[in-house]
Amino acid sequence: MVEYIIVGTAGHVDHGKTVLVNALTGVKTDRLKEEKERGISIELGFAPLVLPSGRKLGLVDVPGHEKFIKQMLAGVGGMDLVLLVIAADEGVMPQTEEHLDIINLLQIKKGIVVVSKKDLVEEDWLELVLEEIRETLVGSVLETAPIIPVSAFTGEGIGVLKEHLDVLAAATPAKSLVGKVRLPIDRVFSITGFGTVVTGTLWSGKIGVGDILELQPENLQLRVRTLQVHGQKVEEALAGQRVAVNLAGVELNALARGSTLLTPKTLHSSTRIDIKFQLLKKAQPLENRQRVRIHLGTAEVLGRVILLEGKELNPGEMAFAQLELEEPLVAAQRDLLVIRSYSPMVTIGGGQVVDPDARRHRRIDQTTLERLNTKLEGSPGELLFEVFSDRDQALSREELMKALDLEKGFLGEVLAELLQDRQLLKFDFEGQEWYLTAALEERLWDETKELLLKYHQKYPLRMGFSKEELRSRKFSIWQFKTYNGLLQFWERQGKLQTVAKGVKLPEFNAEPNLEEQRLIAAIVAAYYADFYQPPTWDEMLKTVGLARETGEELLYYLLGTQQLVKVTEGLLFHREAIEGAKAKAKELIKTQGSLQLADMRDALNSSRKFVLPLLEYFDQIKFTKRIADKRVLFTG
Repeated sequence: MVEYIIVGTAGHVDHGKTVLVNALTGVKTDRLKEEKERGISIELGFAPLVLPSGRKLGLVDVPGHEKFIKQMLAGVGGMDLVLLVIAADEGVMPQTEEHLDIINLLQIKKGIVVVSKKDLVEEDWLELVLEEIRETLVGSVLETAPIIPVSAFTGEGIGVLKEHLDVLAAATPAKSLVGKVRLPIDRVFSITGFGTVVTGTLWSGKIGVGDILELQPENLQLRVRTLQVHGQKVEEALAGQRVAVNLAGVELNALARGSTLLTPKTLHSSTRIDIKFQLLKKAQPLENRQRVRIHLGTAEVLGRVILLEGKELNPGEMAFAQLELEEPLVAAQRDLLVIRSYSPMVTIGGGQVVDPDARRHRRIDQTTLERLNTKLEGSPGELLFEVFSDRDQALSREELMKALDLEKGFLGEVLAELLQDRQLLKFDFEGQEWYLTAALEERLWDETKELLLKYHQKYPLRMGFSKEELRSRKFSIWQFKTYNGLLQFWERQGKLQTVAKGVKLPEFNAEPNLEEQRLIAAIVAAYYADFYQPPTWDEMLKTVGLARETGEELLYYLLGTQQLVKVTEGLLFHREAIEGAKAKAKELIKTQGSLQLADMRDALNSSRKFVLPLLEYFDQIKFTKRIADKRVLFTG
């Protein structure tokens, strides 16, 4: 049984929505002094309702006055069912029609049309109003909805209304309790002794006391101190419930209606959103870059509509568009939003989110339009490939879940199927898994292989191509761990080999020719002869009569084969000299407890000029650790 369902009212001002909620629940949702004095709802009101079956509903009473459409939209976003209230004595009015447009745009397909104030009219007038209502509903999501005349004053029809609510509630799917928490905030206030409190309808997931949630777009991490559902303190709040969340560690002025509480690192805000835009038939033609008001959940932001399919959108038409926002907005793929004109403020259309964090597009570009259509209509597998196409890199399962907004189990099934078909590849590194398309891996390998081939041909004495330079050239947008994971994946497949801080093709080996071998032997012998007082590299080049460019390639080979070790710029030691110096240092520290520069100088029969850089090198490679003017062995 679905226990928690949100039912919202909609309709023209003074058509009896608040009185109806009171008749159903016994709760007066007018809580502001101004509301009571003026007799109209200004802010959202909430009341719990338990149906005869035991099902629990949360009733949201929204304002009907045209001045308060913003507040109405803040309440309508999380509705499962809607009660469209039309007064029998007035019939369909302007705000009735605008609220119906909003219900259509948000695709709230389950609802009841409540004809209020039945006691104020005669039967023949009521029949005329009912006929007008039926005509108005044609073509709308509520076209087949039951129409129930009631009187909140006498109670007539209220029982029938509850019975119909029970039937609809039984057929309403539950909101997801698994996956990410998503709570659009509609009220922010402070309670003495408790601090900052926010309220909203929990769209998905569940919140527990002590949970850490993320506030977007403010990007704050906040802890849940206490929870209430309809005034009752609870340890856990579930999707579909009206929730009051007492947050720790945040001031009242840091929060506002329109922000969203989320499971950390699941959704983030963006100032560029792709949508499939629907312009209402009654609206004026929409021009490219027209400034509008965008409503999503409890948020309202200003922005411009960038039309991607033409210069103008005509009434009743649909087209792909990009919203260029003046403030960041939190959205998820397939969210429905409402768009109102900047001035005058009337509802002109809406849309479905295609990409909640879009890049800038060229207008009237067929490739872009095809990709957007795939994102909107594609299968989970096609959507996954679109994500890879957008990112052009390997992605973790968590990143894919965030991008696709799929449940963990379902995403696992999609990944398994694509892995089995070899359309997708998987590799792991340091306990984490990454995925990439077979086509992307093939392209990256072809480019990397070509780069390595050219490098080996140009520099036959170099052991391999620098990992860091390869990352800079081909993988600059990749995370460091992901990049290293791919290199490891290729090495396991035998495609490349890692050497020191570089990579090479397996078939390549640095092989000096006979003349180069003679020069290398002479250089190594010279460094061995001057064991702890070696020549600088510039001095060595003069001794053997080598040009700097030729000598540089020999040096790459000598360092790559570790025959020489670079201690600092221009200063090199024979490999055995380094090992001998390490042994001397270890022995001195063992017998004396520590090592000083003078001790090492005497032990090596060298000078400060050579010993100081050598000791600093030992510190750098974490063989020794300097403490004041002494050194000890490095222990971590």
